[in-house]
Amino acid sequence: MSATTIDPSKTQESMKVGKRLVEFCQQGENRKAIEELYADTVNVIEAMDCTQMPGYDEWPEEWKTAHAAGPTSKAQLLKGSDWFFENNEIHGGDIQGPFPLGDEFACFMSLDCTPKAGPMAGQRIDMKEACVYKVKGGKIVESRFYYGMDC
Repeated sequence: MSATTIDPSKTQESMKVGKRLVEFCQQGENRKAIEELYADTVNVIEAMDCTQMPGYDEWPEEWKTAHAAGPTSKAQLLKGSDWFFENNEIHGGDIQGPFPLGDEFACFMSLDCTPKAGPMAGQRIDMKEACVYKVKGGKIVESRFYYGMDC
């Protein structure tokens, strides 16, 4: 078996973008992270298609349109982020990373929140996920989210 060679310049680029993402998230500046770090279109991959989530039919239409998957515009990502933070009471959270490898980096995120809308309204939840981001030209071009399916 031959060794796989990783381009160190790509790892440096993804580390730089990853560090900036972590800084923004630690400061509660998620919107600024999207504005500065994301490409105009990002391929979003979720562990679960939101249409398959429990209680999907009970969620407000704004939630449904804000949670896109596949090729997604930066404007749609901003809309989704705005909707999330307007419709959840945030009690705390954490982000660890970045952990770079070539043109990707991973972070581990947790968020303690209480939804204000939808079938989970009023129920405090502790969300945890592993996030993997692909970087090209200094911008995030793909985001993959891994999380438990017992929601």
